[in-house]
Amino acid sequence: MIVITGLVAGIQAFTAVLMLIAVALNFANIVGRYVFFRPIASAEEIMLFLMVGTVFLGNAIVGFEGKQLRMDIILHALPQTLRRGFDFAADLTMIAVCVILIILGWPAVEMLAEFDQRSQAAEIPMVIPQALVPIGLGLNAFLVGVRLIASIRSPRPC
Repeated sequence: MIVITGLVAGIQAFTAVLMLIAVALNFANIVGRYVFFRPIASAEEIMLFLMVGTVFLGNAIVGFEGKQLRMDIILHALPQTLRRGFDFAADLTMIAVCVILIILGWPAVEMLAEFDQRSQAAEIPMVIPQALVPIGLGLNAFLVGVRLIASIRSPRPC
């Protein structure tokens, strides 16, 4: 479990760095635009890519902690065993959806790499931000699976 804790901490640190870079770039763009009248032409595009990375990688942490949005008001009225069964089914469904999206989306990432497609303003290889989507989904599926296995081994009270 130490490896998983380290992975989670690493993802959190990486997403924090991505967010800090986006904030710094936004600040630099504001200063450039309104003080020097020279905005950074590719700033919006780069910030968008940083946000994609933050969202999809950070989503893995949300899944691992079980803090994703849920429509669970009815579940709280159910007995604990039934509630755990629905939670288990929801986690399995999340893993399945992540795996399906990875399988369906990965060919697009491969094509972007093959054609060396680049973004318009910043000339960033599009494979980088696009690969963050299946990577984030894969981490989400993996970490939810880890949490699911851990909950089976040592059931927690709800």
